[in-house]
Amino acid sequence: MHLTAFCAGVACALVSSLALAGSGVQSHGNPVPSEPTVVHSAAQAHLPPARIAAALKDYDHWLDQLAAEGRTAGLATAVVVDGKVRYERTLGYADANTGAPVTPDTVFRLASLSKAFATAVSGMLVRQGVLTWDTRLASVLPFFKLRDANASQEATVRDILSQSIGLPHNAYDNLLSNGVPYQELERKLATVPLACAPGDCYGYQNIAFSLIGDVVHAKTGQFFIQLVDRYLFLPLGMTTASYGRDGLEGSRSWARPHNKRGGHWSAYEPNTNFYVPPAAGANASIRDMEQWLIAQMGGRPMVLPDALLDVLHAPIVPTPTERMFSNWRRARVEKASYALGWRVYDYAGHTLIFHAGAVQGYRSMIGFFPEYHAGVVVLWNCESSTPGGLMPMLLDAFLGLPHQDWAGLDRSERTARRHHTRRSSSRRK
Repeated sequence: MHLTAFCAGVACALVSSLALAGSGVQSHGNPVPSEPTVVHSAAQAHLPPARIAAALKDYDHWLDQLAAEGRTAGLATAVVVDGKVRYERTLGYADANTGAPVTPDTVFRLASLSKAFATAVSGMLVRQGVLTWDTRLASVLPFFKLRDANASQEATVRDILSQSIGLPHNAYDNLLSNGVPYQELERKLATVPLACAPGDCYGYQNIAFSLIGDVVHAKTGQFFIQLVDRYLFLPLGMTTASYGRDGLEGSRSWARPHNKRGGHWSAYEPNTNFYVPPAAGANASIRDMEQWLIAQMGGRPMVLPDALLDVLHAPIVPTPTERMFSNWRRARVEKASYALGWRVYDYAGHTLIFHAGAVQGYRSMIGFFPEYHAGVVVLWNCESSTPGGLMPMLLDAFLGLPHQDWAGLDRSERTARRHHTRRSSSRRK
């Protein structure tokens, strides 16, 4: 439920007199670079208008193909260029069982796109002097322990938000997926062998990342989701955004998760697992995410000033294996890093700020080029991998790169033509 303290949220966002903490050299790990490679206040370049128009026309055609082939249950997407929504489209079902369609106000689970809201609120609290990026977890959370005593004392807010706390990838995510309460698992982190010292290596986390919610509560006396609502959702006009399953199902229109049975999509009930608020608990519509994308590209400086965005988007820890996770990453991404709740790619020579999300029955992607103020967000309510190839196809078109069918749409067309040819040949016999 939204709070009514709109003015308080705006006032918080305007506090900028305090210097950003954490800009000095840390005693361990990876400090935030003193000169981030992502600088939102730098002169903006512009994509050729004709190229933008052609790219959006192609994107619309690819979505037509996706819909015609039934490759997703439902989907919502938007493209923002220069602070304006240049393209918005929904297709398919919010609930195939009832025939309810996806609309621009249909709410989806955001999964790991939630992490950027957590880091943005943390950055606001840093700017207020409530905490710093170097705040040590053990100084705030009496229960916090890692397996190594020194690591327990050294781990900081920056370490958990940059996925470099030293734990192996996805520690206890399997138990979280099986319904073990987060409160139990955050204490079990003390039993996990460390992969490195805090700040020294990358290891993607959800449970450890969500410790920021405990830190925020300890430092402010307020619940994390209340601060996100007050400082981000309300000032940005994200009127349908919420947290948790209750927030999702309380929406006027919300996307059920789907699977495919007998060639048809079937909706099922979402589960309550993996709804840890900071790491994977947010819900929002495509209309909400348009506002979020505009703000992340510097279009709402009264809420998210450029100085804060520069810190949030600055690469902190290298993630070289990230390049191996899909065909488009292998071809386009030269370097990959994790920032604060965001991935930073060298995408064919251009900085791409990116994140993807996945929980049972939902997928999401968001990405943008800071130099061009051009980005896209895609939300869908099934576990199909096909929509995940659409974003890089559009990004390629924006950059004027040769077309590559990262979604496999043309391949499915060729398969259908081959099947048709075989049936025709059989009939002629």
